[in-house]
Amino acid sequence: MPIAIRKSGAILALLSGTAATGVAAEDVIVFHNWSSGPEVAALNILKEDFESKGHAWTDIAIPHDTGSNVSLLNLVTGGNPPNVFLESSPGFYRDLADMGLARPLTDWYEANGYPEHLPASVLSSITVDGEIMKVPTAIHIDGMVYYNMDVAEEVGVDPTSWTSLEDMFASFDAVREAGKVPLAIGAQQWQIGYLTHALAAAVAGPDFFNAIYGGEVDPAVIDSAEMRELLDWLRRFQEAADEGAVNRDWNVTTNMVITGDALMQIHGDWMKGEWLAAGKVAGEDFGCIQIPGAEAVSVTVDSWGLLGDQSETMDQAELDFAATVLDPAVQARFAAAKGSTPVRLDATGDIDACSQEVLAILEDAEHQVANPHSQVDADWQSSLWDVLFNYWSDPSMTADEAIEQMTSNYDLILG
Repeated sequence: MPIAIRKSGAILALLSGTAATGVAAEDVIVFHNWSSGPEVAALNILKEDFESKGHAWTDIAIPHDTGSNVSLLNLVTGGNPPNVFLESSPGFYRDLADMGLARPLTDWYEANGYPEHLPASVLSSITVDGEIMKVPTAIHIDGMVYYNMDVAEEVGVDPTSWTSLEDMFASFDAVREAGKVPLAIGAQQWQIGYLTHALAAAVAGPDFFNAIYGGEVDPAVIDSAEMRELLDWLRRFQEAADEGAVNRDWNVTTNMVITGDALMQIHGDWMKGEWLAAGKVAGEDFGCIQIPGAEAVSVTVDSWGLLGDQSETMDQAELDFAATVLDPAVQARFAAAKGSTPVRLDATGDIDACSQEVLAILEDAEHQVANPHSQVDADWQSSLWDVLFNYWSDPSMTADEAIEQMTSNYDLILG
């Protein structure tokens, strides 16, 4: 369903990325679910720059773990919508279109020259049904290898020398002999889900990834050589996990690497926030590389949306917010505070070694895919997580059984 661009008599003024002369300041209501120290610090950078444009910022913060049933959709349908909201799901933007509240941004992006500075996976993530609908604020690679450099030196392993997963696994015996855990894993459903789609991009490549996790799922790839290879690797990772992996939180798992109990972790590179909070320095205390031999990386893009059908002054205030988020200098400061990577390839400022590595990877448009949450049907994604976690948790479950369950789910949900 294409999302039609809403016309406005002030459209020419709104193509500007900064407040138009004579346009009144607004109190902009900002909905988000960030609450950790690094997240709040990063938000404050956006708030400071945005308020310097003359506007006010009012928070509606519903952290992940509050158990609150106050959702973004509740606020919109209840008649109290925020003006700006942190939301990546394409389904929500389609819901807004159905309510006449969508705010397509394609013309504004093109008028201000933003697309040429964004990685391909970012553009894919912020586009819904052919229209740019979101404002990207942070990049995280879903499956980076973060390793303790002191442990690597102690056990005589150089992760930067690995050219394949086989190379990586071949080093595990030496790590174990030194009394260390080679690969720290948190075996919770969502962590296994993220590991699997990171491996799907790495070992099977973009075509397979987009066929199983993209906007249009191709059932032919469910029972394919690529799927079987992916499941074989997932089983090898499960067999390599230590006994304490079951239901271990991701940040507790990261701390095993920080403290030197484990060599490395493969997870979303929000891990960096834990390293930085521990006073560690990228490139000195810890290193970060993509999955060895990866054909592609999966990219999570945290994004904001803007509410449509507003007054002329609020329309401009929302665009001032978007311009703040996309400012190259603000991007660098924001990323340093959050532990993310700037969404702009030309971000200016102090960018740490791990973010430099990520930006170098993302220079190649063919070597990246967008995180499933920004593309795929939510019910299909949830069903994949169920099957993959069952497969991980039950070593007796075969690839054939997993494929049979995925096929059945496809027929039920999307067939």
